[in-house]
Amino acid sequence: MINFSQVTFEDNDTRDPMNFSYKTKWMITLVACAFTGIVAAASASFSMGYQSMMQDLNCTQFQATVGLSMWSIGFGTVPLITSSFTEEFGRLNIYIVSSFGFMLTEIMIALSPNIQTVMLGRLLGGAFGSTGATLVGGSVADVWKQHERGQPMAFFALVAVVGTGLGPVIAGVIEANPRLGWRWIQWIHVMFTGAYFISVVLLMKETRATIVLTRLARKKRRETGDDRYQAKAEMEKQKLSTLIKISCTRPIYLLLTEPIVQGFSLWIGFTWGVVFALIESVSAEFQAVYGFNIQDTGFIFSTLIVGSFIGYLANTYQEKLYQKRQEARLYLPCVAAFFLPIGIFIYAWTARPEVHWIAPAIGLTIFMSGGFVIYMVSSAIAGQSLCRNLAASIFPLFTTQMFARLTYRWGLTLFGCVGAALVPIPWVLFFYGSRIRARSKVSRKILEEEELQDNMEK
Repeated sequence: MINFSQVTFEDNDTRDPMNFSYKTKWMITLVACAFTGIVAAASASFSMGYQSMMQDLNCTQFQATVGLSMWSIGFGTVPLITSSFTEEFGRLNIYIVSSFGFMLTEIMIALSPNIQTVMLGRLLGGAFGSTGATLVGGSVADVWKQHERGQPMAFFALVAVVGTGLGPVIAGVIEANPRLGWRWIQWIHVMFTGAYFISVVLLMKETRATIVLTRLARKKRRETGDDRYQAKAEMEKQKLSTLIKISCTRPIYLLLTEPIVQGFSLWIGFTWGVVFALIESVSAEFQAVYGFNIQDTGFIFSTLIVGSFIGYLANTYQEKLYQKRQEARLYLPCVAAFFLPIGIFIYAWTARPEVHWIAPAIGLTIFMSGGFVIYMVSSAIAGQSLCRNLAASIFPLFTTQMFARLTYRWGLTLFGCVGAALVPIPWVLFFYGSRIRARSKVSRKILEEEELQDNMEK
């Protein structure tokens, strides 16, 4: 039997990602989050180019909407497979491959000769975009201690939701110029993604501790010629096929067995579905009701940006309360539960010619303030990404027909009623969450791991 010598980090070892300098930690966080913003902007801006795309490719609006939905299908399903790749290849390599692949898909869309190629490009874009964007939570956990992660994760959510609003704002300006149109929306994304790819190569570091230790062990073996030097990850290494199986089945298992995961996944799924329904319909409604042109309707999406900042600032205050009371993390979701239907109802019932356009814009802002909080709270829950993106792919496909039959007012009122029915979710967790978690084997295991990590940090 070989007696292995385990390679570990020394005390205060600067090679340990947890011991990176404060400046380095924030640089890694900013670079990681930047990809999330670029991906979110590309996802949402696509619908602003419908008019020129339909003329150029001779396609229907429904076909263009399928292109919008294909993105979310790739974004939601592919991480079930690729999330395990970091165990084998590390996070840095995934960031590099994902950003480069994402840039190629944007080029593919920009050069598409027909709508079918656009659909395929959107599917692949969502796939490459997801493998990078879904790493951000892991990158944050790699370099920040548990009690330090509140602000970095809030910033991640802010960039994701702001990108969803900023993309259509810029795309509206581009689409309004007859010399540019939908293809130039994609070329702008190519430029930003190319710049991001360079920044990843120059600024990003490997943050997964198991990968860093594995490389240190390999280096030690080369230097000494002694094969007994092994990292713990090498001694306990599982086959990639096993890791893929686990990453595919775990979210689905949690969705089927964990009430907390089910509740929040339903909540964020509905919220993100409505967001993409609005991305699909806001332009058409403001053009029909207020006579806005495509550039003006693009600026309406700035309500998503304003709402996100309101939610972010509220979270900053909540983080201060969290340092005093652990249950404070649920204060904002309980308030946001009301913001969601209230914002939708205001938007639904004020969007008419005799009411100034600022009124429905305020409704969208209130809705997005609540939506930001829900996105941020749910982002740490396994399984929510699948529900969120499947809903985002399905909602735009039926909302056009729904609004045509029910009108915007009553279709949005229906959404508001569903949002009102979901209000109890965070309140149930606030009052009964400890009892629910006590009955869950998974929750008990997570709590034990967190307590162990807290003790190690102390």
